[in-house]
Amino acid sequence: MKSTAIWRNLTRVWTVIFFAAIIYDFITQNSLDSSNLLLPIAVIYDAVLAIYSAEKEFKRWHDCHETIHPGELYVILWTILIFSLLTLSAIFHQSYHVPAEVSSSYVVVIGILAITKESKHFYSRMKCDIDDDDE
Repeated sequence: MKSTAIWRNLTRVWTVIFFAAIIYDFITQNSLDSSNLLLPIAVIYDAVLAIYSAEKEFKRWHDCHETIHPGELYVILWTILIFSLLTLSAIFHQSYHVPAEVSSSYVVVIGILAITKESKHFYSRMKCDIDDDDE
């Protein structure tokens, strides 16, 4: 479980770093997007999140998974962030555009959630079938 805690903490740290960079980019009218600083942050964030999610699923399938934090929270936070950026941009008539790295990371987060939810659902169905066979 120590490895999962490390990846969970790294995911939290990179989420904060990425969100701060996105907010800074919004405030400075795409300064990070034009300087290509968002891409490496996005790639690292996506990789850390994917590794953390994969490790949790691997542990679930090997019956040593602890439920820690639901993936829905990340999707909710991302949705609030994206919606807020677009709303504030419209309200203040800013020419801000959501960088491709941000949009693609949002899609990655939603995709990871969809895959892990389906894996969890499939695992629980299989586990129920196995438990029914034991009776």
